[in-house]
Amino acid sequence: MKKFKISIITVVKNDEKNIEKTIQSVLNQSYKNYEHIVVDGKSNDNTVQIVKKFRKVKLISKKDKNLWDALNTGIKNSKGDIIGVLNSNDVYFKNALKTVNKYFNKNRIDFLFGAVQKNRLFYKFEPKKIHYRFNIYPAHSVGFFIKSTKQKKLGLYNINYDICSDYDLFYRMIVKNKMKGINTNKNEILGKFDMNGLSSKVNIIKFYYQEVKIRYKNGQNFLFLAILFIIKILNFLRNKILKKIFLK
Repeated sequence: MKKFKISIITVVKNDEKNIEKTIQSVLNQSYKNYEHIVVDGKSNDNTVQIVKKFRKVKLISKKDKNLWDALNTGIKNSKGDIIGVLNSNDVYFKNALKTVNKYFNKNRIDFLFGAVQKNRLFYKFEPKKIHYRFNIYPAHSVGFFIKSTKQKKLGLYNINYDICSDYDLFYRMIVKNKMKGINTNKNEILGKFDMNGLSSKVNIIKFYYQEVKIRYKNGQNFLFLAILFIIKILNFLRNKILKKIFLK
């Protein structure tokens, strides 16, 4: 079995409380053919000093425009056959990279989504639903891996989207470029995703608006998108009302 070199990119800024456990989860991997690139956004706490303790980590510390700009820096500096994303405070389980290597060896795929533990287990990958849903995969950080040659073909993350650039990349990857990917089995959990990260703090209206914007720029019909936006808002309001009723 070929041992692919896997590039793990971690983006961090001012997270001295959590960056070490993320790094340790990579160092503790049973699979050793990897590089770990930590891209720091010029932290002003002790994050950089903590990262520097680990010789095996390649540290890049520079100002960036946003998360996606920093992630692009990591991609540009990666040397691996496969690229994975692991943001600060997220962790891999011990056999995560071993599982990734196995899937890329046994399947003719361009990308992989692994099962991820969040507030519950997420493991389904449903690309046929991407035309009306974006949450068709377990997780971006922790769960997503792509061949570096395919990443190069796709291009970088669009830094003009402050919260949803991964959705844009996945839409281009699945719909426009028709790349082939699968998910791991339900019991092959790659790691744990932090539910208190950036995505959990985004205003839902802004989130849906940016989703519609991405879809429109990728060629979806405006009328369809207007209807989709209204449906999403109504569903959100309905769920909020039902939650209040049942919590009384």
